Amino acid sequence: MSGKYLRRFNSNKAEYSYYDIGAYLKEQGQAVANLPYSLRVLLELTLRQSARKPELAPFLKHFCDWDQKHDQDIAYKPERVILQDLTGVPALVDLAAMRAEVKRQKGNPSLINPDVPVHLVVDHSVQVDMAGNDHALAYNIKKEFERNQERYHFLKWAQKSFENLTIIPPDTGIIHQVNIEYLADVIRTDTAGLAFPDTLVGTDSHTTMVNALGVLGWGVGGIEAEASMLGQESYFPMPKVVGVKLTGKLAEFATATDLALTITKLLRTHNVVGKFVEFFGPGLASLPLANRATIANMAPEYGATCGFFPIDDQTLAYLKLTDRTATQVKLVEDYAKANHLFYQADVTPTYSELVELDLATVKPSLAGPKRPQDLVGLDQVSTNFRQYDDLADYQLEIEKNPVKLRPGALALAAITSCTNTSNPEVLVAAGLLAKRACELGLKVPAYVKTSLAPGSRVVTAYLKTTGLQTYLDQLGFNVVGYGCTTCIGNSGKLQADLQAALEARPYPVSAVESGNRNFEGRVNPLVKDVYLASPPLVVAYALAGTMDIDLTKEPVGTTPNGQAVYLQDLWPAASKITALIQAYVKPALFSANYRDIFKQNEAWNELDAQASETYDFDATSTYIAQPPFVVAGTGTKELTGLRVLAKLGDTVTTDHISPAGFIGQQTPAGQYLLANGVAPANFNSYGARRGHHEVMVRGTLANIRLQNQLATKQGGFTKSWLTGEETTIYQAAMAYQAKKIGTIILAGKDYGMGSSRDWAAKGVKLLGVKAVIAESFERIHRANLVMMGILPLEYLPGQTAATLGLDGSETFEIELADKLARVVATGEQKRVEFEVKVRFDAPIDKKYYAADGILPLVVATKMAKG
Repeated sequence: MSGKYLRRFNSNKAEYSYYDIGAYLKEQGQAVANLPYSLRVLLELTLRQSARKPELAPFLKHFCDWDQKHDQDIAYKPERVILQDLTGVPALVDLAAMRAEVKRQKGNPSLINPDVPVHLVVDHSVQVDMAGNDHALAYNIKKEFERNQERYHFLKWAQKSFENLTIIPPDTGIIHQVNIEYLADVIRTDTAGLAFPDTLVGTDSHTTMVNALGVLGWGVGGIEAEASMLGQESYFPMPKVVGVKLTGKLAEFATATDLALTITKLLRTHNVVGKFVEFFGPGLASLPLANRATIANMAPEYGATCGFFPIDDQTLAYLKLTDRTATQVKLVEDYAKANHLFYQADVTPTYSELVELDLATVKPSLAGPKRPQDLVGLDQVSTNFRQYDDLADYQLEIEKNPVKLRPGALALAAITSCTNTSNPEVLVAAGLLAKRACELGLKVPAYVKTSLAPGSRVVTAYLKTTGLQTYLDQLGFNVVGYGCTTCIGNSGKLQADLQAALEARPYPVSAVESGNRNFEGRVNPLVKDVYLASPPLVVAYALAGTMDIDLTKEPVGTTPNGQAVYLQDLWPAASKITALIQAYVKPALFSANYRDIFKQNEAWNELDAQASETYDFDATSTYIAQPPFVVAGTGTKELTGLRVLAKLGDTVTTDHISPAGFIGQQTPAGQYLLANGVAPANFNSYGARRGHHEVMVRGTLANIRLQNQLATKQGGFTKSWLTGEETTIYQAAMAYQAKKIGTIILAGKDYGMGSSRDWAAKGVKLLGVKAVIAESFERIHRANLVMMGILPLEYLPGQTAATLGLDGSETFEIELADKLARVVATGEQKRVEFEVKVRFDAPIDKKYYAADGILPLVVATKMAKG
């Protein structure tokens, strides 16, 4: 049906074809000008893919009068997938396990490959073990490879053995900066000359950064990413689209960071959770793409699915700056104009909701101390510390010198994260501020740990050619690695004397970073208050040595001769920043860097791995293991004699369910590692061990703050109905499985809310859970459960575990029907019968469940096709 909308256009003296969304909408009596640009991309994708798969054609009608169709699903099958290593490793382990299963079934293992291009950027494993000197980068890389040798060997095998997979080596860049500078084409073509928009999903929430380029994409959990890798569509309701009208221009001293934090506060207040956000208005013309990238990166912080900027002249300018070929830049322009994707300033689409921001009103700001939406003006930061006024001074020795600290003393100052290190304006500003500070003789106090972790080596290239890296080095902002460091908690230990003191006597010290997340305990467990700020402000606060300061009035420090130095004395003029960028940030820097990106890490290149059809899993490894959930189980036949493993309340998040962070020695996972000869110092984290199901299943439902109503104490505990005793959830689950008894979870509202985490479903699967009965589900976690072959059931309105009198001691039997299931819960002196809604929301869900999950389904499908 959709083939009739094929049209042709010329670019670079060549002819291309495309699916004309305007022609389709016109036939339906709709005007393409009324449709938001982000939805135009989705419409093109649906129109084009329905030509190949006619079963997708019914979804086209949902784009007509779309703002009245938010209860209707649309299908999404992106053109590519991008992974970071913490989530990418288990995804590739699953593919390796699928190959092993195909081989076991006497099939061809090489049938298992990603169906679309997949890029994995190794950027989440480097830690700031050393900082503040010229040896830091080499030392941190060495430690990274010591910790991750097994994981990296597996990735090297995957790189050589899978088709459609490209791995960007460690310590070359951060996933999202590499994406916008190098990987994103904006407009793609196939071998037949068909042109279409670049679209993607990624296993990191800040995948949204690519929307700055007009490339539609967002972060998903590992299971959804695997679905896309394996050629499966995902489904979600037609989103509401919030239009954000930008007017005016940024003032002299306002940075892209200030703008992004202001927008985060504005949109959190407006409530854009689960919605698309699209930027438009006259303010776009003066907003460089690097600034847009900072804003788009923060979409998870303001709660949106994505923060989209249409293709325009700034897009083309950025593609030229990053040295994309002239042919590609022209193709982007010609296609976007032909197919209604090039921004038209004189026509405003119809939006579900409208928000407006005058860029001229943006002021220097930070966010903190615990959430990225908690905007605080530069002149107000110190007021947050008045709560500590009654605390005594904190006295200790730093490098054998007596030091007296007050609350808010700065323990960490990090220029980190793709959010800001992709932006030359704020990094050059930081370098110029450092230069002026060095010229005035200012120094960073010895108790402050400083670091610089750029998002790509291009940053180092221009900071060196401008001469600014020298001054950053003098203040301790030496490069510590090219990856996600402080922002994701890989900050390493604090300055040694301060670390030891705080471990013995906690005190409210602070941190400042140019990242995107500052949740309590995330950056460093010893740091109380964390603020997000622009790179130049990070340097300024490092010089001050405290966050308890009003930098608009109080001096940053004093010169050796006692002269007070204020922020305005250090802050560089916008004209100076612009002049340096124009002189030194050139396309040749980008092309030189990315031409050699696969050769830049010698340690990676020395890793030896040979291509093979199947991976030789090492039974002694505690990092990589062959998971069992690619093999189909018995499905619905096991829905009798079920016992309750956990009875949970409202708003249980995937952080409560999924293994994350520190592995304690006394936990089931810690005990497992000890039994396998791993010393506590080498436990690493759950994130690094996500490719080993035996570690991860022991950490599932083991969060220290989980409140299981079957247990008397908080954490990963439950009551075993086999013994009547309290034990760990893992031990109880294994005992049930030994008796061939399936289990269920009873939960309240919003079960599985929060970040999408694949192990929140995978781990529950391995614990033997057959069904979850909840009052409501978070959308993505519900989908993940189905894709792991777990049955999501929802109480009918007005019913809960409490109203039905369920206390968790009952034995459950579930009888499936079409849209409802009949549940019988039998206790010692009671029998409760009730119906629940079967949450098979997407057309494919029944197939996933019947096959015992997406991985067995794909294996069976590939085997059937031969």
